[in-house]
Amino acid sequence: MHTVSTLERARCGLKAHPLAADAALAAGVLACMVAGSFAAPQGHHGLTWDVHAPAVLSLLLMLAGSAALVFRRRAPKTVLAVTGTVSLVECVTGDPRAPVAMSAVIALFTVAATTDRSTTWRLGLLTMTVLTAAAMLAGPLPWYAQENLGVLAWTGIGATAGDAVRSRRAVVQAIRDRAERAERTREEEARRRVAEERLRIARDLHDVVAHHIALVNVQAGVAAHVMDKRPDQAKEALAHVRQASRSALDELRATVGLLRQSGDPEAPTEPAPGLSRLEELADTFRSAGLPVSVARADQGTELPAAVDLAAYRIVQEALTNVRKHAGPDAGAEVSVVRVGPNIEVTVLDDGPGTPGTPGAGHASEDGGGHGLLGMRERVTALGGTLTTGPRYGGGFRVHAILPVKTTTAQGEPV
Repeated sequence: MHTVSTLERARCGLKAHPLAADAALAAGVLACMVAGSFAAPQGHHGLTWDVHAPAVLSLLLMLAGSAALVFRRRAPKTVLAVTGTVSLVECVTGDPRAPVAMSAVIALFTVAATTDRSTTWRLGLLTMTVLTAAAMLAGPLPWYAQENLGVLAWTGIGATAGDAVRSRRAVVQAIRDRAERAERTREEEARRRVAEERLRIARDLHDVVAHHIALVNVQAGVAAHVMDKRPDQAKEALAHVRQASRSALDELRATVGLLRQSGDPEAPTEPAPGLSRLEELADTFRSAGLPVSVARADQGTELPAAVDLAAYRIVQEALTNVRKHAGPDAGAEVSVVRVGPNIEVTVLDDGPGTPGTPGAGHASEDGGGHGLLGMRERVTALGGTLTTGPRYGGGFRVHAILPVKTTTAQGEPV
């Protein structure tokens, strides 16, 4: 495990510093070319090691080809031209033992991995043809020598491998793009449904209120007009006012009742809760078997009613999710901190989650439009931000930043 983490850190470090990675690659290629220049074929005995060092020209060509590889990501085609030139010179005039073409193979791989397939075909065929033809026709070895055929094979392998890497990257990127589009589509669909539901409720409330208030206004005007001269007609108008107001209340109660959940009280019997009842809320979860610790550093800040209620509901929903989905041995921590113009509410748990559930936050979000979606709607309506997600090492985190001074839709402070 330690070795895997070390290799992963090394890979990330090289990815963050591509020039250093290419310099290391160039040094490795140079070492391989120099080592290969000491190997020589000996009839039927395969390769043997020769004590004679390669020629100075061959060393200079190997050094030039490997140095060009340092810039292979910045200018792949230019690097291919340079390495191809030094390989061509080596094929014609140099020591046949010196594998300078290795640098051209690496450069051709880079071009194939970073360009399109048609460019790979053109440049690959050109490099293979020129180097192989030069080695066969003008080189110091017979045209049928295995070194000449090796140039053809290795340049073809470099182009093919680079094209395969490019294709794999394209497939992976396409999968990521589809996943991102699917995620955006889900979020847009959720927002659209919320907006449609809000529009429907607003339309119903508008119809109820506008219709009955208009009737009340008309009948109240009639009563005021005939109050002195015709009190019997005024009483009748007031009776209509009473009937219209009762009908309005009944329809409003029916409309709002559609938003209630099973078990909700028919009407509020106490003021809306706030952070002043945070300890009482924590006690209810402690009595249910969930250890909850509460820390406050808000210096007794008096919050607007909407912010106070939103903060309380966020803590309530987050602790409910912990109780349902974080596992039987989970504990929770609640903190409320005043930071500048904002109040920050954080709920942490250390539970691994119960088997078969996707996690506290996701499970609650899928529960019929509640959970994280409801939290996010509350926070966004007040101009705050909400971040949720798994914690490093296990557990879940809910963090809400709510402005102490909220504003209306017209930008006027509340």
